[in-house]
Amino acid sequence: MSSDSRNKRLRPLIAVAGLLWAFSPAAAQEEEGFPGVSLGLLYESAYVPTVAVKPFTGRMGGASVASPAGAIVARDLRYSDRFEILDSIPASLVGEGVDYRLWDQIGADWVITGEVEGVGDEFILTLQLHDIIDGAPRERARIPLPDVDSPGFRMAVHTASDLVVRWITGEPGMAASRIAFSRQVVNRDGEVTKELYLVDSDGENLRRITSSGSISLSPAWSPDGTKLLYNSFKSGVPAIYEMDLATRSERTLEVGRGGQFMTPTYHPNGREVVFSILDGRRSGLFSYDLSRGCCLAHLSGGRWNDQSPSFSADGSRIAFESNRLGDAVPQIYVMDSQGGEADLISPYAYGRGGYYTSPDWSPTGDRVAFHGRIRSGRYHILVADVADRGRRVIQLTTEGNNEDPSWAPDGRHIVFVGERDWGFGLFAVDAVTGRLRLIVGGIRASVPEWSSTLREAPLDGLPGGGR
Repeated sequence: MSSDSRNKRLRPLIAVAGLLWAFSPAAAQEEEGFPGVSLGLLYESAYVPTVAVKPFTGRMGGASVASPAGAIVARDLRYSDRFEILDSIPASLVGEGVDYRLWDQIGADWVITGEVEGVGDEFILTLQLHDIIDGAPRERARIPLPDVDSPGFRMAVHTASDLVVRWITGEPGMAASRIAFSRQVVNRDGEVTKELYLVDSDGENLRRITSSGSISLSPAWSPDGTKLLYNSFKSGVPAIYEMDLATRSERTLEVGRGGQFMTPTYHPNGREVVFSILDGRRSGLFSYDLSRGCCLAHLSGGRWNDQSPSFSADGSRIAFESNRLGDAVPQIYVMDSQGGEADLISPYAYGRGGYYTSPDWSPTGDRVAFHGRIRSGRYHILVADVADRGRRVIQLTTEGNNEDPSWAPDGRHIVFVGERDWGFGLFAVDAVTGRLRLIVGGIRASVPEWSSTLREAPLDGLPGGGR
């Protein structure tokens, strides 16, 4: 694909990516907004290709699988916020082959075709990418699919969708991933508890994975997506557990006695975890060697409450929240993963407070998301540029209450807990365009955590659980 020919189809996307804040003394005169910052607008222009997904075809028994597979791919591509998707396919274009000239007249830049072939008890999806502007087929792949009724069917198709995203953009997708979160549940005795749930990136396959009858919080995915760390009060005091998602077997991290063990997270190497301990004698962030089951090491804190650690993608730094400025409200800091001096990245202004918590480091390594409270008492999702030490902060939400952000594996979408006039739910926001999408509505969720791309689906053999 030549750049000249592609530029002929340039469709600028002019979208508000968020509210851009920069440190300014004039902000002290603002009646509303975050302390220490001033308001501006951030716009982004980008090439947005138009993609058509032809109805998938089937042979050798693959027809029953073809239609739902094509529908999932089309929806995944729309949710990626990277493309304009042609919804209505003219009848003249549904037949065999790809008429490049006709598709060009319609305005498509790319066409996706798929054929599903039955092979024994399974199926093979032959996925093809067609470059309409240059008039030639480009990429091709054969992807195994289970039967449409199999628990692993949707995740297998999501993998195909992510492949299309990478073919066209050269960047990762997010379809083949899941979100873990804590949800308020009322048990048979009328007691309010919190249990852990999982849901696919598109809001499907909601299922409960704990039944502790207690309070379970702060799920954290292992780098390979096969395990979850979380903390729970089911033993009477907050302890940290690791669950194998394939078997749902658990182990308790033996990290000593005394204190409350909270907000665990994996190091990107998968062999080390970091969590917070709240205790008068020993407080702060601690590391623990999972592979050896020992070696608790103090990283930060002591006089302060350091919590909610989040590693950078390369594992060299940690973002966390702390009240070390001396007042009761937390701020967001970044420090070396081995401890040491910490840099403030939240927009703090002396004497004007500012409540910022729940940091999550982008997989691209350059940004940290967190939520902050403005003077009206509302909470909003913010993103700080780490390289600029937080001097460039983007506000991604403008209505309701919005808390607990977590990045998707594509490095551009963020899941968060939202409250609106109609109720509660899990939302996703595109950090580039500001587009919002409801993932699951009508639930009281908290602390969602988006997984990395799942090479395999470890939960596909598990029963679904209740909503």
